[in-house]
Amino acid sequence: MVPRSCYGGVVSVFGWAVFLLFDVKTVHAFHITGSLFHQIGGMNQDMTKMPFFSKAKSFPVKFASTPLPAKHSQRKSYIVSKMTSGEKTADMVGSYQVKILRSIDEISEDEWNACALDSAGEGKENPFVLWAFFKALEDSKSAVGSVGWAPSHLSVRNASGALIGVVPLYLKSHSYGEYVFDQSWARAYPHFSRRDSYYPKLQSCVPFTPVTGPRLLARGTTHEEVSAGRRTLAQALVRVCVDSGVSGLHVTFPSKDEWHVLTGAGFVGRVGVQYHWDNAGYGCFDDFLMQLKQSRRKSIRQERNKVRAAGLTIARLRGTEITKAHWDAFYGFYCATVDSKWGIAYLEPAFFSTMGRLLGDKVLLIVAYDQAGTLVAGALNLIGGDTLYGRNWGCLPDARYDALHFELCYYQAIEAALELGLQRVEAGAQGEHKISRGYLPRRTYSAHLLVNPGMRDAVSAALAQERVAMEQTIARLAAEESPFKPAPVPS
Repeated sequence: MVPRSCYGGVVSVFGWAVFLLFDVKTVHAFHITGSLFHQIGGMNQDMTKMPFFSKAKSFPVKFASTPLPAKHSQRKSYIVSKMTSGEKTADMVGSYQVKILRSIDEISEDEWNACALDSAGEGKENPFVLWAFFKALEDSKSAVGSVGWAPSHLSVRNASGALIGVVPLYLKSHSYGEYVFDQSWARAYPHFSRRDSYYPKLQSCVPFTPVTGPRLLARGTTHEEVSAGRRTLAQALVRVCVDSGVSGLHVTFPSKDEWHVLTGAGFVGRVGVQYHWDNAGYGCFDDFLMQLKQSRRKSIRQERNKVRAAGLTIARLRGTEITKAHWDAFYGFYCATVDSKWGIAYLEPAFFSTMGRLLGDKVLLIVAYDQAGTLVAGALNLIGGDTLYGRNWGCLPDARYDALHFELCYYQAIEAALELGLQRVEAGAQGEHKISRGYLPRRTYSAHLLVNPGMRDAVSAALAQERVAMEQTIARLAAEESPFKPAPVPS
């Protein structure tokens, strides 16, 4: 069954656009293997059983800077002619093999992780883009074709077979579990296109995870090498989108550098907002509190005291300290949270234990026990190179402990980050209530490529207005809602 959506967010306007704004001198020879779907027969259909685009091709590709024709049929033949015209010249960068991987198992863990680590940068490992996290999603059946998330990961190799990079990619028959909302665009799509449905579409993301991190996972020992690899991966994404017959391709929560690469390749950029805590060199939690306004210090201490007064015991568990009993209880907490918000439990029961086994000490589970020793609540975090990432939280359905959510998800996360020497805490999507607790507004990014030119133009105009409104919102929140003391005025 396709899940029902939970709508939310500061700004609901969402849109996508298309490409063909490349440097006309950029020429590549892409060899595409693997397969992608031409169409989805039904919203609930198992996509792994649909017909695939399977013929391998190898020909020069020239990305043109001239505008697209207005009609889709003209546009398609125009792009094909541009891609297949021309002879090899000195401008040709090389021959690349682009392959679609229908499972994370089609590439080795070492190869994938080498790309993930290089793209993140030294000391900035992001656990959500490691091979093990995608493996847990697939093995648990949480992100597979039968639920509308068909793995279609991209790999690009050079002529000698060396891996240039990979991109986590899914062929989707719906828009759920993305945290960047486009359902209104799906409804509008038939007004712009001869196609009846907006789906299938391609989505580069970490499923069910609104966490900023690398999406163009390029190999390289220097920043310049990684940047060049990202540009190649962006061009390969455009090529796959054109050849596969999907309505568009969307990259959600990339890094800022990747966002610039993608918008430079013709994607339309969107800016969002989350609320993150930054470590300003604090030695302990009280050091952080002393930087807040007196009213906010008092409020946070009162919230923490309420949890202590309730007789709860808090524990932070890592790796093998987390048992099957913990994961079984946590899945119940997760479902209780979903039910309370009229949502859908995207993650299958086996996901949490599988992820815990594969990621080991990168997993931090913060739990609360009552006086009888019963596990009553938990908050799941992953530990990155410089960031603690808060993800899922929940408690027993009948548990009523004032401020427990703030304690487990925000204050315990700050204490853990300080103990681990991390630079920030990212506590998930949405939530202006986080600002008063020290989590300040930070930009998030997404990039969108839509094939139909009419919809592209309408959405591009809407996003231009949205970006202005979002920047104004971020500036206002930072200036008016910050709980921190004003910086001293120089004398």
